[in-house]
Amino acid sequence: MDLTGELLIAMPGIGDPRFEHSLILLCSHEDDGAMGLIVNKPAAGVDLSNLLEQLDITPRSAEEAALPVRFGGPVETQRGFVLHSPEYKSNVSSLRVAEAFSMTATVDVLEDIAMGRGPEQVMVMLGYAGWGPGQLETEIANNGWLNAPATPELVFDLDDITKWEAALRSLGVDPLTLSTSAGHA
Repeated sequence: MDLTGELLIAMPGIGDPRFEHSLILLCSHEDDGAMGLIVNKPAAGVDLSNLLEQLDITPRSAEEAALPVRFGGPVETQRGFVLHSPEYKSNVSSLRVAEAFSMTATVDVLEDIAMGRGPEQVMVMLGYAGWGPGQLETEIANNGWLNAPATPELVFDLDDITKWEAALRSLGVDPLTLSTSAGHA
């Protein structure tokens, strides 16, 4: 099962408050583990202007620096990632996640965003969510996560607060019918 490019929807009762109501775009899912970015949680007290200042990047205008920064996950929270539309390609390295998504973790993408020549659709994140070999599969089997197709509309266009519910509804699931306890047949 390769879920690269899919969304993971945290189920009620996931047991880890960092992931409550999280929606994660899975950027890599292989035998040796998985890596994803939470797309619906803001990073407290941080916006792009803070990051640009720390990196000595001067934006072309305040508009380029006004992007919010999101909490990408609890692993390496000082490390930055940019999830973006695939038309942008870093001069250093961009990873094609799926047809509609790419990820860049090099500073040149931030320089391009600051100069107004970055990706059309973009999310800047600190940290990521990671799983060791078999860990994600076990969490899915234990009803910790649902997976759903990822669309640019769900990831980039909706307000953070509505993404989790919209992802569930894309599967035909009413969030009000979910239970915090799971059963197995």
